[in-house]
Amino acid sequence: ADLDVIRLELEEFIPHVKNISDISIRKMAGRDLARFRKFKKQGIAVKFGRFTQKENKQIQKNIEEFLSVTGIESAEKLLFSHRYPEEKRTIQRLKTKHQFCEKLSEGIPRPWRLIYYRARKIYDPNNYKGKYSEEEKQKLLRYQATHGNDWKKISEMMARSNQSLARKYSQIKSAINSGPWSKEEVQKLLHAVEKVMKKRIEETETKFIPSSETSSKHLLIEREKLYQNLPWAEIETQVGTRQWRQCKQKWLTILRTKMNKGKKVFRGKEGLQMKINLIKRLYELEVEDANDINWTEVCSAIGDFPSAYVQAKFYKLKVSCVPLWRRKTFS
Repeated sequence: ADLDVIRLELEEFIPHVKNISDISIRKMAGRDLARFRKFKKQGIAVKFGRFTQKENKQIQKNIEEFLSVTGIESAEKLLFSHRYPEEKRTIQRLKTKHQFCEKLSEGIPRPWRLIYYRARKIYDPNNYKGKYSEEEKQKLLRYQATHGNDWKKISEMMARSNQSLARKYSQIKSAINSGPWSKEEVQKLLHAVEKVMKKRIEETETKFIPSSETSSKHLLIEREKLYQNLPWAEIETQVGTRQWRQCKQKWLTILRTKMNKGKKVFRGKEGLQMKINLIKRLYELEVEDANDINWTEVCSAIGDFPSAYVQAKFYKLKVSCVPLWRRKTFS
């Protein structure tokens, strides 16, 4: 009963909490709930998605202050104590004594687990080792054949981060096409997405309304669920000949075409006007960081598109039209 009460309260801050395991709910009750309540009193919403530059700096500040208080030599030792077996017990004791969980998440309105993962990504030296050599690529293929997708284990064997290894394996595991999609590939993609949707319906037991315009086998689904948080690694595996980014972009293009009844957009005079409307709307938002943009709101101002599709268009405009864009802030 207590767990149900906690889950109900967390639902106010985390909409997808129904899909989170009981074990994770108990951890969040200890690490997050009190923090979320404080942020609510301050009028601050719990955030998800990409971390802002301000949040990254806050994480670095929290880590540096914790290292100063505890005397732990480096962030790597703090966040990857398993790499230092002789010091691991001492590090764990210091983390408990000085309340590491509370200190790490200080001033950041996000679930603790996401903050921890972000800190590990920032401070893992294995994230910054440059290009893979041919020898490393061969090792990666051999280790994956032996250990499957246990990237943590493979990471320890190759001194590369979990994320880096998973991405690199995705790139080299098969002969990836770069040209136009074949009809067979498109059908595989459609089948893979349909399979994911059906699985979600079964797991969440969501109630859908039969469409009067289609057969009884078809169901109406909230549009956002057609492109938000899809398991692209799983879809990539089912397609077989394309990377997950290619699968995602192709699916968004298919959705955009259907949503606009086959009409070509972002081309010609109308396309130029849409780009102008997009830039104008982004300027009117007066946000300092791109991560604070409400893309659903932006989409409503320029046309009927998936928000991820419009984000991709904005990225292309930025890269092609803004000199030295990497050195500039959004504002």
